Amino acid sequence: MSLTNRILLAMLAGVLLGSVLNILLQGGVLPEGMRATLHSTLVAKNGVLDVVGRIFVSLLKLLVVPLVLVSLICGASSLGDSARMGPIAIKTMGLYLATTAIAVSMALLFASLVDPGAHVEVPGAANFHPVPPPPLADVLVDMVPSNPVRAMAEGKMLQIIVFALLVGYAIARSGEQGRRIGSFFRDMEAVIMKIVEILMEVAPYGVFALLAKLFATMGLGAILNLAAYFFTVLAVLLFHALVVYGLLLRGLSGLSPTMLFRKMRPVWAFAFSTASSGATLPVTLNTVERRLGVHNSVAGFSIPLGATINMDGTAIMQGVATVFIAQVYGVELSMVALLSVVVTATLASIGTAAVPGVGLITLSLVLQQAGLPVEGIALIIGVDRLLDMVRTAVNVTGDVTVSVIVAKSEQQLDEEVYQDPAPGEPGDPQAGSPPTI
Repeated sequence: MSLTNRILLAMLAGVLLGSVLNILLQGGVLPEGMRATLHSTLVAKNGVLDVVGRIFVSLLKLLVVPLVLVSLICGASSLGDSARMGPIAIKTMGLYLATTAIAVSMALLFASLVDPGAHVEVPGAANFHPVPPPPLADVLVDMVPSNPVRAMAEGKMLQIIVFALLVGYAIARSGEQGRRIGSFFRDMEAVIMKIVEILMEVAPYGVFALLAKLFATMGLGAILNLAAYFFTVLAVLLFHALVVYGLLLRGLSGLSPTMLFRKMRPVWAFAFSTASSGATLPVTLNTVERRLGVHNSVAGFSIPLGATINMDGTAIMQGVATVFIAQVYGVELSMVALLSVVVTATLASIGTAAVPGVGLITLSLVLQQAGLPVEGIALIIGVDRLLDMVRTAVNVTGDVTVSVIVAKSEQQLDEEVYQDPAPGEPGDPQAGSPPTI
């Protein structure tokens, strides 16, 4: 059974078990003594469901620092080396960061208007006391670490991000020694990605425990609460993919978004089914070059870079989830806190690996930066797998859109191929095989 099906099955089983437990614990079906035993064994703090759920959340937090540090160093080192491409690199990187900042800002705005967590009640939320956000000047000063080791030990993510970007840039400028160190970090990234894969394999058990406890405590009403969050994220994802990218493409290149979206269908199908920008990379690159007419000098740089750093869909989820969790815990997000979320989510997208489920891990650093409890991830993790598939499709759409815009500005786009309704279709001799990455 695929991981997606196992997570969906775990979600369903967790909801059913939790709902049954809620009925048994709240009603008069069982004797008082049996209800107390059932509650203490399964639902209460240190019960089976609580222990399994807390272990899973701890595993998510475990990977935050090494994942962001190593991925950012690798991304920054390759970017620094590629910066000799001049205008192409500057335009590509600028558009990726700009679209990500737009995505998370739009997510915060939509979520603030919809209030998806306004009517959600979680036991213990009233006892949470947020740490007051520091002044903006302090945030800017604290972004620069005086002791990077201490920053990693204390989980100060903005400091870690700045340190990782500096190390990556230095590696790209250090010649042979830098290449050796860069190779080490790429090997470390492969190991950490394997840990992420292992964690995703046990994710169904964590999802089952978290949802079972949630529904045992809150009942079936939790479905409606999660539905508000789910459809808010989904609406912002679709709006960003179809409207924002469409307007950017039309405004910056004069090309038809309809033609791009029509030719994106096989890429969307692959991205949705794998939930991985990295796994979709060969299909994306083949589509951009063979079906959209982007020259390899642009596509070969922008598409792999986008699969590494352009995570607009993930940034949208993090923005909505931050507002949702803040509302659940009764935390008023100040303007400084919101700005901090935008900056953190934008920079964290650079360190978000192109594998399924990793957005939840980097969400924890955004929550920490906003002074919110990481345990709030438990509220949304049950529906995140479905959203992960959609936001991967959004991510690859952003990669393709930016690649086409940059190619058009650099006269590296074959507009005849772009306007052709069906070049490189399956079965077309011109389609060939996906380029080797």
